[in-house]
Amino acid sequence: MKKYNFNAGPSILPQEVIKQTAEAVIDFQGEGLSILEISHRAKYFQPVVDEAAALMKELLEVPEGYSVIFLGGGASLQFCMVPFNLMEKKSAYLNTGVWAKKALKEAKGFGEAVEVASSADANFTFIPTDYEIPQDADYFHITTNNTIYGTELSDSKLADIYSKLGRVPLVADMSSDILSRPIDVSKYGLIYGGAQKNLAPAGVTFVIVKNDMLGHVSRYIPTMLNYQTHIDGGSMFNTPPVLPIYTAMLTLRWLKANGGVKWVESRNKAKAELLYDAIDHSKIFVGTARAEDRSRMNVCFVLKPEYQDLQDDFMKFATERGMVGVKGHRSVGGFRASIYNAMDLEGVQALVDCMKDYERKN
Repeated sequence: MKKYNFNAGPSILPQEVIKQTAEAVIDFQGEGLSILEISHRAKYFQPVVDEAAALMKELLEVPEGYSVIFLGGGASLQFCMVPFNLMEKKSAYLNTGVWAKKALKEAKGFGEAVEVASSADANFTFIPTDYEIPQDADYFHITTNNTIYGTELSDSKLADIYSKLGRVPLVADMSSDILSRPIDVSKYGLIYGGAQKNLAPAGVTFVIVKNDMLGHVSRYIPTMLNYQTHIDGGSMFNTPPVLPIYTAMLTLRWLKANGGVKWVESRNKAKAELLYDAIDHSKIFVGTARAEDRSRMNVCFVLKPEYQDLQDDFMKFATERGMVGVKGHRSVGGFRASIYNAMDLEGVQALVDCMKDYERKN
């Protein structure tokens, strides 16, 4: 039976990338050594880091004056590194979910961190718009896609944020929607994210930072937490997560070969529309996020109140049909289908067919 991976992360990767990575685990580029054991200082690994950074810049059309680096520690470490490097006195945060809230918590350890708006009272089912960005903030932080609650900052809401920024630099956690659609990187001072959604296995974090954002805080920044350290070292100041960076490079090659970010955006739109249409026309399922804020990456839905007792039964049915990882996050329950870049239309159609078949028998 074929299985379809809807896990939120670590998540699905392109099959050809998995196979190429597996080959490198046995023998990396004909060197007679596994990528698991090669030296990161070896002459044949530096080109991997360089190509991965170059492909990120090419695919996202990153302007001059920005650096791309690969770090460890996940996005959770970035919650600390961002204020450590960028916040002198004050920062501002848009609270749209668990990860935004955690980022805000860390920032409060470095000065005044202002929550400009939150949708917590509505269980983060929408993206707030009625707020102002304090113009004395060192940066404004957003989380562009919220995996747990299934919301995403649409292009129109991003445009609204750009119009409100004034002089304030924009910082974004794009862990779960990076490379899923075109973005105007020039609008951002810093973009970061864990790579285990759309790019690579868990273990590597990408950071895209405008170089002139750095060097303005008066505090001492520990060497390993200083972005400049890793820019100067070309992501090789210390031993980097070699395998995930290699897989990230392969994924970026795959994306480029298939038509780049515009190609995958079109595919992602089609997948999301197919699944949301099935939910909206279902007699037993209902979506949880406000329609205009629905995520293309993480589709969250629940059973209607009169069908709540079928939760475990549907999970059993879906599992038997090869649907993996559709259980909702423990904090919200229900179901969640993560349909990242590597998920094809066939997989989404299989889930839709599964849902419709279950509905017919109930």
